[in-house]
Amino acid sequence: MDINWYPGHMAKSKRLLAEQLRRVDVVIELCDARLPYSSRNPDLDKLINGKKRVLLLNKADLADQTSTSMWLNYFRTQGIDAAPYNAASGKAKDALAVIDRAAKEAVERAAAKGIRKTVRAMVVGVPNVGKSTFTNKLHGGNVAKTGDRPGVTRNNQWVRISPYLELMDTPGLLWPRLDDQLAARRLCYIGTVKDDVVDLPMLTIHLLQDMLNVKPQQVMERFRFDNPDLRGEELLEAVCKGRGFLMKGGVCDYDRCCSVVLDEFRAGKLGRITLETPAKPKPRLTIPGAKDEKAPQEGNHGED
Repeated sequence: MDINWYPGHMAKSKRLLAEQLRRVDVVIELCDARLPYSSRNPDLDKLINGKKRVLLLNKADLADQTSTSMWLNYFRTQGIDAAPYNAASGKAKDALAVIDRAAKEAVERAAAKGIRKTVRAMVVGVPNVGKSTFTNKLHGGNVAKTGDRPGVTRNNQWVRISPYLELMDTPGLLWPRLDDQLAARRLCYIGTVKDDVVDLPMLTIHLLQDMLNVKPQQVMERFRFDNPDLRGEELLEAVCKGRGFLMKGGVCDYDRCCSVVLDEFRAGKLGRITLETPAKPKPRLTIPGAKDEKAPQEGNHGED
C-alpha cells in the first residue's frame, strides 16, 4: 500500500513559512504523542535551523504515559525542549509557560535595551496534529479554523494572544517524498492523509496489527475477539463479527468496520496507546540537498 500525497497548496505553504520565519522568535512544533517519530516533518529541521524551538507532544492524553516519558527523555538528550500537551483540554497557562521559557533570551536582550518585546511564535507541524486547536486554546476563542480532517488551514494567520505575544497558525506541512512508507501509513492512522486516497481495508488491518503489538488486551476487549495472533483479512473479519458489523446473510460490512476502527483510534476510545518508542538509531527520510540525519527507530518500525 504505497502512499504519496502532497497537495499543491503545501508547496506554497512551505514557501510562505520560510518567508515568515525571519519574523518570529520561537517555533512551536506540534506532533502526535502516539506517533512522535512519524508525525514530525523532517523538512522542518532544515527550514527552522537556528530558531528557538519547542516541541509539544500533543494529544498526550491519548498516549501511553510511560512511552511519552521515554520520548521526552530522548528529545531532551537531542537538545530539543519537549513537553507533553493536550490542546483540546489542557491549560493555556501551561503552554504559555513553555513559550515564555523558549523566548526568555530574546525578551531579556530587548529588556536590556529598554524595550518591552512582543514575542512572535510560529505554530508548525504536519496536518491534523492540532495546531489550530492549540492556537484557539491560547487565544481563548475560535479564531483559527479547526477540523478532524487535513487541510483545514490553508493560509498563514497571525493571532494576537496578549499585548506581548502573537502566534502564527500555519497550514499543515507534509514532505514531498514519503520514502518511509511505514511512517506514511501511520500518518494515515491519525488522519494526516485523507482517507479517500488510501486503501482503507488494508490501512485498518495494519492499524489493528500495530495496536495488537503494543496493547493486545485493550484491542481484543474493544473489538470483542480473543485471538491476538490474527492477521490480515481474518483479523478484519473477527472485528466485524465481534462488533456486529454484519450485513444480510452474515456478510461482513468491511466499510463500516474500517470507519469505526479508524474513528475510535483517532478519538482515543481504545485507551492510551503509543505505537512508537525510541530505540536504536536508523536513517531518517532523505531530504534532497541535505545531509542525512539519524532518527529514533521505534521497536516495531520495520515492515510487518
